[in-house]
Amino acid sequence: MTLTQTSPADASSAADDLATLPVDGAELATYVAAKLCHDFISPSGAIMSGLDLLNDPSAQDMRDDALGLIEQSARKMVALVHFARVAFGAATSSERFAGHELRGLVSGMVEGGRAVMDWRIDDAEQFSKPQARALVNLAYLTMGALPSGGTAVVSVRRDDATVVLEGRAEGARARLKPEAVTGLAGRRLVEGLAGQWIQPFWLWLTVHEVGGALTVDSEDGRVSITGSMPA
Repeated sequence: MTLTQTSPADASSAADDLATLPVDGAELATYVAAKLCHDFISPSGAIMSGLDLLNDPSAQDMRDDALGLIEQSARKMVALVHFARVAFGAATSSERFAGHELRGLVSGMVEGGRAVMDWRIDDAEQFSKPQARALVNLAYLTMGALPSGGTAVVSVRRDDATVVLEGRAEGARARLKPEAVTGLAGRRLVEGLAGQWIQPFWLWLTVHEVGGALTVDSEDGRVSITGSMPA
């Protein structure tokens, strides 16, 4: 069953007239900022908890646990920042990204989860900033479609003047949340959690802004997200 499918003509129209977006720029910024704050609060809170334990004279027997918590949470925070700079931001002055850089960004985000990522992209393959932004979000959402474990295959192919990004999630309970389906269709969220909607919508927007197209297919135990963009 195809959940979301948009033609290149539809994508071109959306790219030509972004004023027709279901949310305006200011509202979109608040959703992105809220998501980032939500993502950052967990590791930063854990770091503070670890520091509290270190400073508690009655908990010195937990010093090693506290240091381990701080180290693990700091690594998670750094991974989140690096990922967000490419997935949501301008990523400093970088205009091109290599496959191995993007793999590292996504791996840092999904490390320790139940799903396994099968990254089938050459380390030296180069991507423009919009392509990189779309690819890391697509890969992360593909992994997120496997809450009970499974394999997420992330691949890229180039057809003439088009680069096709594909994520295939296969697992016993592979699925997309309703908010993600809404976002990937480029529709405004009317119910559900905005934090589960904004990243899928951001992927849709990233692809459509450059005149690309996004397709989402779902069937028993399998979810596929495919984005086609100018090469």
